[in-house]
Amino acid sequence: MNPYEKLLLQNKAWSEEKTEFDKDFFTRLASQQKPKFLWIGCSDSRVPANEITGTDPGEIFVHRNIANMVVHTDLNLLSVLQYAVEVLKVEHIIVCGHYGCGGVDAALTNSHMGLINKWLRNIKEVYKTYQKEVDSLQEHSDKVNKLVEFNVIEQCQDLIKTSIVQKAWLERKGPEIHGWVYGLKNGLVKELVTIKPEIENINPIFRYNQEQLKTDL
Repeated sequence: MNPYEKLLLQNKAWSEEKTEFDKDFFTRLASQQKPKFLWIGCSDSRVPANEITGTDPGEIFVHRNIANMVVHTDLNLLSVLQYAVEVLKVEHIIVCGHYGCGGVDAALTNSHMGLINKWLRNIKEVYKTYQKEVDSLQEHSDKVNKLVEFNVIEQCQDLIKTSIVQKAWLERKGPEIHGWVYGLKNGLVKELVTIKPEIENINPIFRYNQEQLKTDL
């Protein structure tokens, strides 16, 4: 049996197990989607949102990309963010990085990697901001992990710079923003930061005019 065929068999077994445990599981799942969480995570196959948090399908709305980035020109990310915030009205947004991230590691090198260079540049900008703190560490793995943490913190800041989040804060005082790092070696999450939905938490230069935002509500 090849790996692809195995996936199909495992899917069938999973479906049967869910139905046996709860015969209405898929009926409920198909009729509504009301997650309280938006997960912005890394594409790394070892960091699955539902597995890490012990949640079922339907509980977390998920977006993943290399190194869990919030890039202001990424229409994919912004579309997911807008839908999650304005339509699903999630209560929490979690940016989850992970120690030993390959994207962050690559951003600390001068290697030419083709198209991905453009993506890694965003992480390099984070490194530039925190270069003194990162370079003070001796081991390369420690530098990577410290930059992973700084990167998560900066992506949370990039979220609150968006008009999408700021409009939601004005309208309904939510969602909260959380920065996590997942440990591949122990399966545990480290919470780095929580940002409450208060305008004072946004650097003044990135605050949109609230009267103008109100016209979009």
